[in-house]
Amino acid sequence: MSSEPKDPSNISSLAQIQNKPLRDHVLAILHAAIVNGELKPGQILIEADLAGQLGVSRAPLREAINILNTQGLVEIVPYHGTTVKKLARKDIEELYSVRSLMEGFAIKRIILGENTHAVIDQLRAICDAMLTAAEAGDLREVNQIDRHFHDTLVASSGNDLLVNLWSMVALRVRQVMSLRNRKKGDLLAIARNHYGIVDVIARKDVEEAVSLIHYHIGLSGGAIAEDWQEDNSSSPTNPSTK
Repeated sequence: MSSEPKDPSNISSLAQIQNKPLRDHVLAILHAAIVNGELKPGQILIEADLAGQLGVSRAPLREAINILNTQGLVEIVPYHGTTVKKLARKDIEELYSVRSLMEGFAIKRIILGENTHAVIDQLRAICDAMLTAAEAGDLREVNQIDRHFHDTLVASSGNDLLVNLWSMVALRVRQVMSLRNRKKGDLLAIARNHYGIVDVIARKDVEEAVSLIHYHIGLSGGAIAEDWQEDNSSSPTNPSTK
């Protein structure tokens, strides 16, 4: 008797999962830890300790670290080891300036587009989920939903180039957002601030909406930059830099 035919698509998918390199699993874990702020800027990565915690040999761990190095998330200094890449005050200021311009452009596109109401509904639903997580005191969930809100804002612009450019800076934005929210601690305020952004989009006042997102991002970026040296004490401030 012949057996029942198998679904080749399912077999293919299973094979892909089973054959996924161990390096990729390690990379995903370390990547998430850095972006979520669990591994902080300047933190030393000790291979022996990490390998033991992850239950892997050093070979896939080193491969993953080399990839993180090419992504600019870690620094490998010969004979000195590997650290999570530090973020200087200048890095924060530049990052948030670019982020402000990108999200302001996205909001303008949303208001002037044809799917404004659908986007508003989607953003409000995200805000509701963020508030629920904040009320539960779930820091990790708030961070993830916060990220999803801003990713959705940019994606809803309908501008493919903007979305591609956003992906280039999203890793740093997500990392800083996690570190900011972890330090700030007021999860309810973080969640409620996002409702205000949706409200001005709903009023379809481009100037007010763009001004508010610039203020929202500038305020958080400025607050971070102001005391960032406190978290990166080994990075001296150049008094001549403006």
